[in-house]
Amino acid sequence: MCQRNDTVRTMKWFFIWSLLLGLLAGPPSVAQTSHVVVVIEVDGVINPLTAEYLQRALRRAEATEAAALIVMLDTPGGLESAMRDMVQQILEAPLPVVVYVYPQGARATSAGMFITLAGHVAAMAPATHIGAAHPVPLGGQLDEVTAEKLASDAAALIRGVAAARGRNVEWAEKAVRENLSLTAEEALQEKVTDLVADDLQELLLRIDGRRVTTVRGEITLHTSGANIERMGMNFIERLMHLISDPNIAYLLLSAGALFLLAELSDPGLGVGAVGSAICFILAFLALGSLPVNWAGAALLAAGVVLFVVALLTDADAVVTILALVPFILGSLLLFSPFTPRSPAMPDLRVSPWLIAGSSLALAAFSFVVLRAIVKAARMPPRSGAERLLGMRGVALTDVAPTGQVRVDLQDWSAVAKDDWVKAGQPVRVVGVVGVRLEVEPIEEFDKPSDGA
Repeated sequence: MCQRNDTVRTMKWFFIWSLLLGLLAGPPSVAQTSHVVVVIEVDGVINPLTAEYLQRALRRAEATEAAALIVMLDTPGGLESAMRDMVQQILEAPLPVVVYVYPQGARATSAGMFITLAGHVAAMAPATHIGAAHPVPLGGQLDEVTAEKLASDAAALIRGVAAARGRNVEWAEKAVRENLSLTAEEALQEKVTDLVADDLQELLLRIDGRRVTTVRGEITLHTSGANIERMGMNFIERLMHLISDPNIAYLLLSAGALFLLAELSDPGLGVGAVGSAICFILAFLALGSLPVNWAGAALLAAGVVLFVVALLTDADAVVTILALVPFILGSLLLFSPFTPRSPAMPDLRVSPWLIAGSSLALAAFSFVVLRAIVKAARMPPRSGAERLLGMRGVALTDVAPTGQVRVDLQDWSAVAKDDWVKAGQPVRVVGVVGVRLEVEPIEEFDKPSDGA
């Protein structure tokens, strides 16, 4: 009987300890709802900064053991080197990468199509579109052989990407060779993408439970109810991505030229020099991420040089007008390279209104400064005491007819023009006699004393 009681007591303690341990451990379902997805937004032209942003996001997602990385994409295209870098990163990603063309009205054209098809899951929001990846030359027509080589290279890349993800290889190639595009619904029907979702929450619900294959093997997505960690660009990435816009880069070049003219018109390391240096440095950084026609850049430089020549040589308005010709031509050709354009690159150009505004601003500034220089050149030179003509001062002693006065914080010998001047009386310089100032009393000085 005693042995039986010991057994019962042991079972009771075992049950109590098991219950406590179970409470401390928590329910199994908690681990299933604690998944995290990292979300980034790639908006605008694809460039080395967006490739670095994606790489940093992949490292972050892997470090936090995220269930997936969501790339919210809206781009007209970009540099081929940056696009290939991003495609390789996604293909070799150790965790699922979901490329989501969002928001409504967004696009994934040119480079964007390559990146979207590389995703383990390709999704689109309603009213978005994808495609239009045919190589288009800028600055001239391509011969048939070069055009075919360029198209074949791009087609081979997109066929490989589409085949790796089990997507419509035939349509992907046509998008390159025939410049085709599809809406979100059409892309789903053609099996170019995997689903259409209204927003991020619906996307996470729709892809939950989907099985994808990464370089580490097959993975089941657990995204329903997952915590969302949004990861934005850092300050340097945001700045570089902003100035990589063709209009911003051109505006920086124009502002740098304007600051340069302002500094040369009034030399001395001031606001003009600092502003010019900052604008030109940022502009050159931006040009490194854009397809630049260096002939256009040379024409821009020639135009700025002519503006400087007109400024420093007191040339007439003809030189300023001539400077506008290379400046405007260079502006139009700046992002129109003569080499074949990559299929990943959108049609980049500077707004004609911005070109007109910048040209008018430089011309107006040159005319204003030149007019001031010419006017100053025609005035008789003044040096020494002559610069004090018309200025006011005060008599230090009686000037009867000679004495001492103080003008412009300097003491001068003076001679009275007509009447003698009392000490302490305000005077005005009306002439120069040898090394002496010729002064006259200011009449208003005696008026208050008359009523005393």
